[in-house]
Amino acid sequence: MEGKTIKFGKNLVTTRESLAPGHNFCAGCGEALALRLALKALGENVIIANATGCIEICTSPLPYTSWRLPWMHTLFENTAAEISGVEAGLNILMKKGKIPQRDIKCIAIAGDGGTSDIGIQALSGAFERRHNFLYLCFDNEAYMNTGIQRSSATPYGASTTTAPAGKFSIGQITEKKNMVAIAVAHDIPYAATACHSYPFDLMNKVKKGAGIKGPAYIHILSCCPTGWRYPSNLTIEVGRLAVETGIFPLYEVDDGQYKLSIARPKLKPVEEYLKLQGRFRHLSDEEIK
Repeated sequence: MEGKTIKFGKNLVTTRESLAPGHNFCAGCGEALALRLALKALGENVIIANATGCIEICTSPLPYTSWRLPWMHTLFENTAAEISGVEAGLNILMKKGKIPQRDIKCIAIAGDGGTSDIGIQALSGAFERRHNFLYLCFDNEAYMNTGIQRSSATPYGASTTTAPAGKFSIGQITEKKNMVAIAVAHDIPYAATACHSYPFDLMNKVKKGAGIKGPAYIHILSCCPTGWRYPSNLTIEVGRLAVETGIFPLYEVDDGQYKLSIARPKLKPVEEYLKLQGRFRHLSDEEIK
């Protein structure tokens, strides 16, 4: 879809929409907003491999699709492997003169379950082989598409259908897996965190990550009103509070150098973030401390 560039303060944003309307995302879905922003940053010369999950289910119910870009559905476990094959195939086709030399960005998209649990082996291998691709993890902190089951990215104390809070349980009993640290441990050139509530930070990081030579990883907090149990009109506020309380700091790791994207001299109390969400409503003040 053709678009023009418009200016927001110091930022230039395209009006082109690579995701067509008519998809099945829930009202107030932070993942849908984050995806739309990421696609604006990526432009048109991309090939996308998309793991099973909310994004895939909501954008491509057979026989329909919301995608206006080259896109393929992959399994939970092989998204990084598939985009590795795409990247290698493009390289050899260009080398042999089968297709023109051009800059085609290879993008992998998956949720937290498809990244930190089921797909981590393929992702680790793709990082180690140094394929030239950008991996975007849209983290809504559970397997939302299949019924709000806990994942290794679910935060401690959150109530899910497979880690429910009750008389003898606090909910999730393990800490959230730090996927950015795992990515950085592979010595990749670029990794970052982002959130839909900070749109220009997200778009700038996606654009930067896509331009990196070698593997890059961006972990995007994607607030979910359905699974987190808050009113759908609060998605932007919940995302901002995640950052403002220090629950989800925004930073980037550029060639091993850590840099905060948004530094706050004083963090807000974590209660402001937790008490907006039904999944944490069972926590007492003492448990929050």
